[in-house]
Amino acid sequence: MRHFTNIIPAALLAAATAGAACAQDSRTFEVSLPLGPESHQAVGVHKFGEELERLSEGRLTIRPQYDNALGAEREVVEGMGLGLIDMGITSTGPMGGFVNDFLLFDLPYIFTTPEAAYSFLDGEHGTAMAAKLESEANVKILGWMENGFRHNTNNVRPLNSPDDLVGIRHRTQESRVQVDTWTALGANASPMAWTEVFTALQQGVIDSQENPVPTIYDVKFYDVQRYLNLTQHVYSPAPLMMGAQLFNSLSEEDQAIVLEAAAIAVPVQREASQRMEEELIAELEGLGMTVTRPDLEPFRERVQPVIEQWKDTVGAELVEAAQATSS
Repeated sequence: MRHFTNIIPAALLAAATAGAACAQDSRTFEVSLPLGPESHQAVGVHKFGEELERLSEGRLTIRPQYDNALGAEREVVEGMGLGLIDMGITSTGPMGGFVNDFLLFDLPYIFTTPEAAYSFLDGEHGTAMAAKLESEANVKILGWMENGFRHNTNNVRPLNSPDDLVGIRHRTQESRVQVDTWTALGANASPMAWTEVFTALQQGVIDSQENPVPTIYDVKFYDVQRYLNLTQHVYSPAPLMMGAQLFNSLSEEDQAIVLEAAAIAVPVQREASQRMEEELIAELEGLGMTVTRPDLEPFRERVQPVIEQWKDTVGAELVEAAQATSS
């Protein structure tokens, strides 16, 4: 009888352990986004979540956290590296502070078309940059989604030449390269955290900012900015990322599911980003913004010294490889 009663607790323990293992197989990942649920970034994150759930038969899901609810972009990248935040999509603006290679995306007029950027990001150079970020910041890039080409908005005047920027107080991301670029163009440039920008424009602390068209629309910059200038000065990726420690803690099966879901979502997000840029320019005009399409050659010429100044810091080979995609 003693032998039989010993078997029962052992069986119950085995059942409980199996149940715990099954419970661990299910996971909801918190995903940080800088923008709202209707943004071009959200299109990609939602598609990623749909595919993640489908491929895992409902075991793996996401919970999007919009509008910097988990912190500003730099804080989110740091949080993923420290294991405090599961996943996030951000611009690459703050990432040069972690790995110099990412300053490439702050250099002006390196990429001239989305296709050139995709070719670079989806090839060996994008893979190498992702590996370096994982090694140095403990953050894994799951897929290169996009913000798109960045354009200037301001509340002073349309930009037909770089000289029109003289005296304009312009906000940059927290990037030394961006400060140098806008200073070379004639603006009074200073970095400012993203969460402060709208209020600073509204209060007249700054005159000007720059972002992709879908972001300008999503944040409602048309309420505080009169001029949209299609300067197309920088192509900005928006990598979908995950804490490397968290990724490595998953089973091989679930790691493969996460990567496959991201691979499916990336082209969907890119297409939405391009479509929204085309459609929303007209929307912004209808909302009262004056849209200017300046000749970009004088802008390119003015910022060439910035490219030369930062080329060695970023990596001359990397810069030349990126430029070659547009030649």
